[in-house]
Amino acid sequence: MQREEKQLEAALEALLQRINDLKTSIRTLLFRLENEYASLNWPSFLDSYAVISGQMNTLLKVMKNDKTPLLRNLIVLPLVLSPDPDEELKQATEGRVVAFSHDITPDMLRTKPDPDVEQRQNQFEQRASQVPPETAQKQINALNKVVSHVLDQITHSREDWENEATVRAAAAQTCLTADTHALIAAVGLGKNLKTLPIAAPTQPGPGRAQPGPAPGKTTSTIKTTIKAASQVHPYNR
Repeated sequence: MQREEKQLEAALEALLQRINDLKTSIRTLLFRLENEYASLNWPSFLDSYAVISGQMNTLLKVMKNDKTPLLRNLIVLPLVLSPDPDEELKQATEGRVVAFSHDITPDMLRTKPDPDVEQRQNQFEQRASQVPPETAQKQINALNKVVSHVLDQITHSREDWENEATVRAAAAQTCLTADTHALIAAVGLGKNLKTLPIAAPTQPGPGRAQPGPAPGKTTSTIKTTIKAASQVHPYNR
């Protein structure tokens, strides 16, 4: 008897651990959907969903393990029903159940779906059973054909994207991104440009000799004559 109780306690601890991990993943995904919906992309959502799916499979494996006793053979009976708040129950259920009253007990210990849900499920099963087998097989074949066509389109598109990415990666690089950004910053914002001082040009006055040509520069062929300002105008009276 003690051995069975120990196995049951170990199995329940393992199940609780897997369930807590699953609850954390679902809570994280719901938080992202409610608060990060603007920046949440489809691949990230699929990754979160894959994590939840993997945790569900792990939970099912723990339940089907040989060391896990058959939980269906166990019966859970409420010992005390009270409308008064229970702090331990509130803490254990993270605030979802405050008191183990007569209204909450049927829902907490339910082993079958809700009556409304069970009724709708029976209606769907009844409608499905009324479809002739030939018609159902035709619909299944048409659905499989559509799904296969969509998968082929996705596969071809993926191959094309991968080939384009490979070609772009193998192509010779003709420019440097850093140099391009530096050039744009220099032209648009004047970044890293240095200003040189410009000397003001001086005009030679009377009697002042003109400086000779600078080394390395050609001499101008235009000749100019500079006259003194004191020259008398021919029509001056």
